Amino acid sequence: MAEPKWRSEGDDPDYRFTLANERTFLAWIRTALALIAGGVLLHEFAANVGPDVVVTALAVTLGLAAAALALLSYFRWRSNEIAMRRGGRLGYSWALPVLAGVCLVTAIVLTVFLALP
Repeated sequence: MAEPKWRSEGDDPDYRFTLANERTFLAWIRTALALIAGGVLLHEFAANVGPDVVVTALAVTLGLAAAALALLSYFRWRSNEIAMRRGGRLGYSWALPVLAGVCLVTAIVLTVFLALP
């Protein structure tokens, strides 16, 4: 695989920052894998928790959030690398509040279902 053009731009950042950026990328990937696992768990084992349509919708939402997070994590890693090479600022990520919102809504819905007799 050919090295991307942006890797030759600017100055090489301190390797510690590059490795920290990679660890952050891997943390986002682990979070995506956890969302996938949660969606599979809901779909397979939570049939008695609430209406099937709602449980399936939550499972699909978690799967879609995982896919979006996995894709976004690469672009976030790449933009951080480019910013460090150019000596620029690291960008803001709207993904964090969205991910927190998805988890919050899922937790509230499941809590309501579990609290109802």
